[in-house]
Amino acid sequence: MNIYLAPMEGITSNIFRTSLHKHFGGVDKFFTPFITPSDKGILGTKFMREILPENNRGQVLVPQILTNSADGFITMCKTLEEYGYSEFNINLGCPSGTVVSKGRGAGFLAHTDDLDRFLESIFKSEYKISVKTRIGMEDPEEFYRLIEIYNRYPMTELIVHPRTRKDMYKNHPHMDMYKYAEENSKNKLCYNGDIFSPGDYEKFNEAFPDTDTVMTGRGAVIDPALPAIIKNRGSVTAEEIKSFYTDVYEGYKEILSGSVPLMHKMKELLLYMVMLFENSEKAAKKIKKAKNTEALAAAAEELFCDYKINTEVKWKF
Repeated sequence: MNIYLAPMEGITSNIFRTSLHKHFGGVDKFFTPFITPSDKGILGTKFMREILPENNRGQVLVPQILTNSADGFITMCKTLEEYGYSEFNINLGCPSGTVVSKGRGAGFLAHTDDLDRFLESIFKSEYKISVKTRIGMEDPEEFYRLIEIYNRYPMTELIVHPRTRKDMYKNHPHMDMYKYAEENSKNKLCYNGDIFSPGDYEKFNEAFPDTDTVMTGRGAVIDPALPAIIKNRGSVTAEEIKSFYTDVYEGYKEILSGSVPLMHKMKELLLYMVMLFENSEKAAKKIKKAKNTEALAAAAEELFCDYKINTEVKWKF
């Protein structure tokens, strides 16, 4: 089984990825949070930090690109190629309103003819290209047409999150649509969606034994040891989670200007990680109420020291 880490804007940064790889391992392929091409393919400071090889040692890393312009996609690939990358991922899944309104991410799925022309253009290049997709904008049955289009192109893999844009991250994934993909896709598949625990993985594996690759995003942010636990059938301690968190904290402390951005960045991470612990609602409230890094550090210390880890995580908040 191969396990990938899903890209999550603002969360699965190179600091998060490096700390996960160092403390737990278990991830076969990482993806950068999406990179939006500029006209000349110039990478800003934020994106440079994400893709520099020295910031991602030991990782198999694939840059993810968000665009509906074939020229923009190829220009960005050429820039990234200079840093040693030869495989790229196109984002057709982001449900953010600002992204969708520009016809990018999941918004591109509503324009199937344009999408087909876009894919035809980029697959004429020499690059290895994978696609991460939702199953449509409004209706799961939009996926029938999308699979027809995707089957025309030699993707390294098709990563399917079987939700529509309308679903956002609510409701359950449409597993009937993933079954359709498994039966009809000409491309290698990777499943993405609601793998929060080893139990979730086991249920998926029993239902879809022919899929040998899964991607987890929120699950690995809640429990960064999840990929390793799935592979090795082990467990994680609160002390190990605390050590990981401290490493991420120190990484962001070096690059963020001032305590307020640092507090907000770590609070966002903790509000995911709090779901790893049993009966942690009170801890979540303290984390939310923290007004400075000192208060947040105290709330984090209490979480890691006073609460027990839940081995079967569920999405709570």
